[in-house]
Amino acid sequence: MGAEKELEGKAALVTGGASGLGLATARALATAGAQVLIVDLDEEGGRTAAEELGGSFFAADVSSLEENLAMVAEAERLFGRLDLVYLNAGVSSGFGLDESFDPEQYRKVMGVNLDGVVFGTHAALPALERSGGGAIVATASLAGLTAVPFDPVYAANKHAVVGLARSLGPGLAERGIRFNAVCPGFAESKIIEPIREGIEQSGTPIIPAEEVGAAVMELFTGGMTGECWFVQAGRPAANFAFRGVPGPRA
Repeated sequence: MGAEKELEGKAALVTGGASGLGLATARALATAGAQVLIVDLDEEGGRTAAEELGGSFFAADVSSLEENLAMVAEAERLFGRLDLVYLNAGVSSGFGLDESFDPEQYRKVMGVNLDGVVFGTHAALPALERSGGGAIVATASLAGLTAVPFDPVYAANKHAVVGLARSLGPGLAERGIRFNAVCPGFAESKIIEPIREGIEQSGTPIIPAEEVGAAVMELFTGGMTGECWFVQAGRPAANFAFRGVPGPRA
């Protein structure tokens, strides 16, 4: 059964859905027949995206627990249920732990990239259980699987998302809920804008957002849980094998 049949009529919520990976995934979900609620701080972009997809928009700051609870409540109000959640909202950091360290910016980055996944999961779980189960996918990054000397704070919060996926997946499966992470390399999104020139000069290919969206769709429609799928240019998306380390592996 293809995604078009599996997801027909399902209710989906996508954070960071106004652009980039979120928008690409929202488009794929809508094409597959799902009802989509786009969540973003960018009201203009979010409303435009929702209109394009025949979906709905809700403005929320994912670093706030209260706003995560509100976005889930809105999804249930609109659709009567919630089946699929893509916790994708993210920001770049661009500072280290030396004299460039900015405590206020640090809290903001961790609030969006880590708290947004923790709070979003906490808010979504009861709704998914009310729907009889479902799936959550969180955007981590290749930075969550390897060292990133030029952006250690970003690597730290993305490693945390990877740890959440591997740890939550097995336990949530008992409740009919699957939890996985997608870990793209440099992909087309607002996050890469500050370093786009350097990426292009290095000759590193920028991954189309649609390729990441396709990987998210596989995670939504497959039976896996607790997996972290890497997405790199020129090779198929796949589960990262944590060789020699206990936990889900290929």
